[in-house]
Amino acid sequence: MTSPAATDLVARSNRLGADPKNTNFAGGNTSAKGTETDPVTGEAVELLWVKGSGGDLGTLTAAGLAVLRLDRLRALAKVYPGLDREDEMVAAFDYTLHGKGGAAPSIDTAMHGLIDAAHVDHLHPDSGIAIATAADGEALTTTIFGDRVLWVPWRRPGFQLGLDIAALKDANPSAIGCILGGHGITAWGATSEESEANSLWIIDTAAAYLAANSRPEPFGAALPGYGPLPQTERRAKAAALAPTIRGLVSTDRAQVGHFIDAPEVLDFLFRAEHPRLAALGTSCPDHFLRTKVKPLVLDLPGDAPVAETIDRLVELHATYRSEYRAYYDRNAGADSPAIRGADPLIVLVPGVGMFSYGATKQTARVAGEFYLNAINVMRGAEGVSTYAPIDEAEKFRIEYWALEEAKLARLPRPKPLATRIALVTGAASGIGKAIATRLAAEGACVVIADLDLAKAQAAAAEIGTADVAIGIQANVTDEAQVQGAVDTAVLAFGGLDLVVNNAGLSLSKSLLETTVADWDLQHDVMAKGSFLISRAAARVLIAQKLGGDIVYISSKNSVFAGPNNIAYSATKADQAHQVRLLAAELGEHGVKVNGINPDGVVRGSGIFAGGWGAKRAAVYGVAEEDLGTYYAQRTLLKREVLPENVANAVFVLCSADLSHTTGLHIPVDAGVAAAFLR
Repeated sequence: MTSPAATDLVARSNRLGADPKNTNFAGGNTSAKGTETDPVTGEAVELLWVKGSGGDLGTLTAAGLAVLRLDRLRALAKVYPGLDREDEMVAAFDYTLHGKGGAAPSIDTAMHGLIDAAHVDHLHPDSGIAIATAADGEALTTTIFGDRVLWVPWRRPGFQLGLDIAALKDANPSAIGCILGGHGITAWGATSEESEANSLWIIDTAAAYLAANSRPEPFGAALPGYGPLPQTERRAKAAALAPTIRGLVSTDRAQVGHFIDAPEVLDFLFRAEHPRLAALGTSCPDHFLRTKVKPLVLDLPGDAPVAETIDRLVELHATYRSEYRAYYDRNAGADSPAIRGADPLIVLVPGVGMFSYGATKQTARVAGEFYLNAINVMRGAEGVSTYAPIDEAEKFRIEYWALEEAKLARLPRPKPLATRIALVTGAASGIGKAIATRLAAEGACVVIADLDLAKAQAAAAEIGTADVAIGIQANVTDEAQVQGAVDTAVLAFGGLDLVVNNAGLSLSKSLLETTVADWDLQHDVMAKGSFLISRAAARVLIAQKLGGDIVYISSKNSVFAGPNNIAYSATKADQAHQVRLLAAELGEHGVKVNGINPDGVVRGSGIFAGGWGAKRAAVYGVAEEDLGTYYAQRTLLKREVLPENVANAVFVLCSADLSHTTGLHIPVDAGVAAAFLR
């Protein structure tokens, strides 16, 4: 049975976490204390429920709470070995768990247990961190809050910080919370409602003070030429730069990207002080764990030509890697974890916006959101004081914390297609939908392109959130729409790694019945459409320098001569030869090009449902509902080919197991001897 205290805690956490002004994603933690009956002794026992390690307040559930015996947790103060052995206290929390203990306790558990209040909130609001990172943050805290909010100098999260706050609270009984230097805020209350109200009062009071007292231009005067480009031009330039940037930031390991051109970002880059502030880096531990110690900032105006911008980004990336390595070498000790890579996670381009990166789309998106938080923090601090984040050595201690390394080690093993970005055409139904679903299940981010936008979006929603799949409208016969589809994929996920040319249609007619319009339609969609998609995608793949895959869903009809099928089979033969031609041309760039030759896929097929099935059934003299069975019986294996069978073949072609295979056509036809490749 869930405790009422825990139920109230989850509800409070969800309310606080739902509003980004209160805290960032997965940032901060909340707790409640209460009494339960010990099932072993039958006696009352005081417990602490606290958000577990890595959880998010906005989506917290009871399963995400750590549950500890409060008496045993507080007893740890007697054996606390001091700052030099601080990290040992997290392991000691295991000896204080109640029952199975729920989620893993976080480093902040001590703070919540040691503070003498029934309910505690620790949050990372932009307004609070602005005060916490101001050069005169302590004086500002007194000016803004009087004696209701205390100042706690920077200390790395841990047991000693909990002892410090607890002692300050005991010495100041009228206080409702504190500003943690360089970090965030903590508030408390006798009830859940009081703690929440106190947290919101601190956040809102800080925000009101900043709004009323900030100087007009905290980031300085406007820089000529660094203003935001018009939206259409801005997005086009972002799409042109994204492949190169993704390739650069994937030097050590492949990453997924996210693009933000929010007004706050564009204004920051428009102002004279942005180079100084960006170089200072972020301060809140959550911020630079997600964004790295500082971003890469382009030092060219927004209207600089794309080619010049790319050349400069390449130079700056090399400098960034060198400086990051030097930062690591300056601060690393004998027991420090190995360097995790020297590539930036945030790239700022004046006039255009911010590119952020991570191992998944979600982590890339959250990294961008965190740097947006950091910009807001810098604006607040600079508006009333001077932004003064914690020093480099402390940042390094957080970034390369052994406890953080252990948390990373607990992450699940990446799926086979993790970090890969796929564009599948004709993917709202049938084979294309099955392919998109399989690729996403194997870890890829997927763009579902289809003539029908509503169906494409519905198919994407079935697969997952926008961090996994998006649906877009695209007519593959239209050059502008094809480029738009590729640009959308690049801006949505950072780049492109895998393209599946699946869009198609068919008309079952004899030679004499086939019109020029019939011929042109099928060749436009499949032959021309595949060419347009492959050409636009190849530009991205070449610019990224990460290799990639282009897969054509051709047909056994590309080699099998059947009746009443002249236009369809001819265009499939065109696609089949495009595979060979592009494999020969793109191999030097590490791009593999392969094809799949399915037999008739009846079930779930938009082509067969649109009249093709009825006409093929008539050609073979069977009922339309028996067409799948008919196709199966003429194969060597006597099996019907399903969309999932084709999807399986696409996955295998794009997996590491076939990393040395290009120019291949795989039959997925259950064995049609007449279609054997020779």
